[in-house]
Amino acid sequence: MTRHEDKEAAVRRLLDTPQPPVPGDLALRAAARGSLRLQRARRIRRVLWTVGAVAVLAFVVWASTTRPWEVPPAETTPPFESW
Repeated sequence: MTRHEDKEAAVRRLLDTPQPPVPGDLALRAAARGSLRLQRARRIRRVLWTVGAVAVLAFVVWASTTRPWEVPPAETTPPFESW
């Protein structure tokens, strides 16, 4: 037998065996589980957007109060020499 024939024979054996019974409420349980998963993903997405917005707001407030782009004032002043 070739490799292809071996695979074909294995598939035929699987298909010839009796199939297990499927519960009648399987579709309802799958739909409920999928709904819960979507709700959880939606909540996580909202929390992440909120955290991101708060982080941006905190950065803007920090940057507007400390102004990191300006040159800091000199610590010491040069000596004053009269003319």
